[in-house]
Amino acid sequence: MAEVLSFTVPVGSDKTLFVWELSPEPGAEALQHSLFTVFSQFGLLYSVRVFPNAPEATPGFHAIIKFYSARDAYRAQKVCDQKQLFQKSPVKVHLCTRRKMHQYPVYPLSSFKCKELANYYLGFNGWSKRIIMLQKLSDFKVKENTSPAKSSARQSLKYFCALEVVLLAYGCQSRGAGISEEFLDQQEGPLEFLMKKKKTQKLAIQKALSDAFQKLLMVVLESGKVAVEYRPTEEEDSATGESEDLIQVNDISWNRSYQGEEECLSDFCLDEE
Repeated sequence: MAEVLSFTVPVGSDKTLFVWELSPEPGAEALQHSLFTVFSQFGLLYSVRVFPNAPEATPGFHAIIKFYSARDAYRAQKVCDQKQLFQKSPVKVHLCTRRKMHQYPVYPLSSFKCKELANYYLGFNGWSKRIIMLQKLSDFKVKENTSPAKSSARQSLKYFCALEVVLLAYGCQSRGAGISEEFLDQQEGPLEFLMKKKKTQKLAIQKALSDAFQKLLMVVLESGKVAVEYRPTEEEDSATGESEDLIQVNDISWNRSYQGEEECLSDFCLDEE
């Protein structure tokens, strides 16, 4: 069976594990590290979040662990449920299901998460990026106070970046664009200006990289093969007149050794199957 993975924040409940009956010691930070170490053996993790139990409940912690792959989450649940793992008492691990049929928005992954996901499934040498343009946009001033007596303005530093993500082994590429803006205060000196300039350029590149990855889908097969599908936007389709997807399959093992969405625990219940 094939599984489709996109460069967006995973929102499916079938990719989310609920872990409870975690001991109060050695603490939340140590538990988070231990949980990450155990569950990352089954696949790439998007997040591990540890929470204290309610005051009226048994002292201890519970956790929500989110995978990119539903298949990895299912394997982790089957292996780890009712096991001691890293503590003396067994823990309970269940797949989550939503209580309410909410339609959650889809958020793009940050550039860091995009690179992490691409490196895991495609390999560190499986992709590269090429900056096409990094250009400073025209300066303009923004009023800070509408009062005529106190009206002042700050200069805006804005950069535009266009880049291309190239997947040479798959014979396809994807282009993205990003804009970043920083405001300059009048009292800032040359050093502060250079630091903000570098920061603005870096953020524009990161946004462009994330945008380029949004047009790529990975199809992960049980055999370990990975297919990459390029999905152009409607604007690109109309501009080029080409609507065919580009797919190339390579033998790449997928079993190798935060921005946007925040979910409420009340939206989940446990799958008791």
